[in-house]
Amino acid sequence: MPETVTIQKSYPLANQLRQHSPLVFGCMNLGGGWNSNPLTAADIAQTHKVIDAALDAGIRIFDHADIYTFGKAEQAFGKVLAERPELRQQMALQSKCGIRFADDSSPQRYDFSEQWITESVNNILRRLQTEQLDILLLHRPDPLMEPAEVAAAFAKLTASGKVKHFGVSNMQQHQIALLQDTILEPFVVNQLELSLSHLAWLDEGTTAGCSGQPPVNFSAGTIEYCRRNNIQLQAWGSLSQGLFSGKDVSQQPAHVQATAKLVQQLAAEYQVTNEAIVLGWLMRHPANIQPVIGSTSIERIKACAEAPTVQLSREHWTSVPAARRCPNLIRFKAAYLAA
Repeated sequence: MPETVTIQKSYPLANQLRQHSPLVFGCMNLGGGWNSNPLTAADIAQTHKVIDAALDAGIRIFDHADIYTFGKAEQAFGKVLAERPELRQQMALQSKCGIRFADDSSPQRYDFSEQWITESVNNILRRLQTEQLDILLLHRPDPLMEPAEVAAAFAKLTASGKVKHFGVSNMQQHQIALLQDTILEPFVVNQLELSLSHLAWLDEGTTAGCSGQPPVNFSAGTIEYCRRNNIQLQAWGSLSQGLFSGKDVSQQPAHVQATAKLVQQLAAEYQVTNEAIVLGWLMRHPANIQPVIGSTSIERIKACAEAPTVQLSREHWTSVPAARRCPNLIRFKAAYLAA
């Protein structure tokens, strides 16, 4: 039986998160799809199988959001926990709030008001059929956020025992710092899109000071800020939807095909799966990135489980994004040779 997950209130918590679960299972695809159809017995059965496969693969953190499949992902998960309450002690539950869908009176928007955060958590706990979240993340930055309101909501949730730890998602360092000026509890997670198909986080640091480089849509210093402040970086979209681990790339640009081929070659050399190389590449970074995987395929979950065993050499690690960034490197080399 998998060991009981106990996350203490001692820091740096990031070390504990990685120790308990090098990978995170993202529950975005549970619940039968992004539609208004009710949950079915097949949806519940799938959730049972996925949870078991994740636990067998050493995954102990399960990542939710109140919007995933319009709340049905949490509902399906909660029904499994109700049927098998012993599972709750084997996992850490993480969920997110702050995104509101459009309704009859308002457009889609972000909402970090005290009332909405509190209401969201109550609904999350009800759907998950649990009394406490291990981690609550603010899903996407609310341009109208008032740190004092967020702090008040967090204080109430802590005092009531409904949430143990807090974090953010898709935030840059200045937004985090603004909130932390008011919120006493240290944030423990920042979940960002980090992958071989989204390299802005890497380009931001390696192209600094280099003229002639294309613009980078990633806030400078965010990775370093999280490292300095013991905030665990979690990578959503980490598998690039299978782009480099099995999907047909024959119609993709040459640099994508080259990366997929290199991943396959490295998988053969390291005697692991393609998924293990894609995730292992992220995990090799000294920021100790924790990939979030969202596949409901049992075989892919097993394939991803090999990632923590991969320790890419510096040369192999560097060669993978080099192949992905081929157009940028060509421009860089041309400018260098012309200088």
